[in-house]
Amino acid sequence: MGFISEFKEFAVKGNVMDMAVGVIIGGAFGKIVTSLVNDVLMPLIGMVTGNIDFTNLSLKFGDGEDAAVLAYGNFIQNTVDFIIVAFCIFLMLKAINKLNRKKEEPAPAEPAAPAGPTQEELLAEIRDLLKNK
Repeated sequence: MGFISEFKEFAVKGNVMDMAVGVIIGGAFGKIVTSLVNDVLMPLIGMVTGNIDFTNLSLKFGDGEDAAVLAYGNFIQNTVDFIIVAFCIFLMLKAINKLNRKKEEPAPAEPAAPAGPTQEELLAEIRDLLKNK
């Protein structure tokens, strides 16, 4: 089998195609979530927190051009953004899973007792055997 035919077989396998579709939909979904966070949630959170912007917070070590700047505010802002995005994705997936959840199937009935002689029938057989002896 030649290199080109092997690549063609690999590229059109179901898993590769499913993954490609997932990546494309994931990118589009990421844009939706980013817009939700930036355009809807962050303004509301800004109103509650007094429009605090963490990105400008930093510590400066030393003087002049050789000073080291620890820009921890941007890290805090990105962490807050991540938590909000993760929470939004969690809520969306929870809603989707709830919609997709099938009704619970009833538990299978207990198997019927094996068909056989009842206790009375067994006692009658024992009685008859004892009479015949």
